[in-house]
Amino acid sequence: MADPIPATGAWRPGDEPGRRQFASLFSSRPHVLEAGGQIENITIAYETWGTLAPDRSNAVLVLHALTGDSHAAGPSELGHPHDGWWSEVIGPGKAIDTDRFYVVCPNVFGGCQGTTGPSSIDPRTDKPFGASFPIVTVRDQAVIESALADSLGITEWSALIGGSMGGQRALEWLVSFPDRIKRAVLIACGATATAEEIALSSIQIRAIEADPRWRGGDYYDAAPGDGPHSGLSIARGMGNISYRSEIELDARFGRGHQGDESPLEGGRYAVESYLDYHGEKLARRFDANTYITLSRAMNHHDVGRGRGGVAAALARVTAEVTIAGITSDWLYPLRLQHEIASHLAQVSEVIEIESIAGHDGFLVEHDAVSALISKALA
Repeated sequence: MADPIPATGAWRPGDEPGRRQFASLFSSRPHVLEAGGQIENITIAYETWGTLAPDRSNAVLVLHALTGDSHAAGPSELGHPHDGWWSEVIGPGKAIDTDRFYVVCPNVFGGCQGTTGPSSIDPRTDKPFGASFPIVTVRDQAVIESALADSLGITEWSALIGGSMGGQRALEWLVSFPDRIKRAVLIACGATATAEEIALSSIQIRAIEADPRWRGGDYYDAAPGDGPHSGLSIARGMGNISYRSEIELDARFGRGHQGDESPLEGGRYAVESYLDYHGEKLARRFDANTYITLSRAMNHHDVGRGRGGVAAALARVTAEVTIAGITSDWLYPLRLQHEIASHLAQVSEVIEIESIAGHDGFLVEHDAVSALISKALA
């Protein structure tokens, strides 16, 4: 019998750090949040690969998606229960060549794998922030990542690369700090969150908050098995459906049964088992409050907010930008990547990755993704 699911899968101080490094930011002054309020003494967990050149000219920033973290490459090991989410793309001789580049991947602000977020201790109460963690936007996340770059002595990134939520952050970087980026690769993202994206994220948030073990977000002292893992699992299932395509799910599962289970006798279809598995897997390594915080940040994404609209904001971009999308992605459809490209002077086309994998194509189509990144970094 499997061990009960912990109340949170967040990394905590005292846990095995693995390859994580830590930077302490905003200790001398607080960061003023876009939505109001402020926060100080922010910790950012990050991982690096390769060697930083003496003139610091070879740094590449890689930004993860919603449930990713700083472990972008490398095997599972102590402190990292899963392989890096882009191990096929980052490494010696690979598309993001660590023999050539110094690669940095931070855990996002609001995250739960070593960076300050809802599971972190609020110094005012000496308890986890929980649902009291302030509203965070993608713009805040980019500003805090720029402070990390300052702490590393990196004034300009040779390249900035991100997909999905990582692409949103990369786009904010391009607009907020145009003189700090030479080139960028944006995959499967948009300039703003669409109504459909907001609707899907909002329903996932409601699923977590409807879990009776949610306790208003104050569940961190709950015993294993008594946290809001059911709500988080349902939210993850909704997300998984939106990350894939109808064709791909039908090809993989069809109407197949799970093992010898009979759906007519209370058993599961294979696709239901798939959702159950990934829901539990996420609950063991993630945090429900973080899922809500980052989902809301993605809902607030609008690169044109306070800047005169999307076109005016993107007119600030000076870097060479490569944009790509997935042909079967209905969550971030190709029209969103074409919209970004239409407002950037140095983009001539959107690279369309042929795949039935849906939005998750940026994580699973390693050959195609590697090819476009290699060309962008050549």
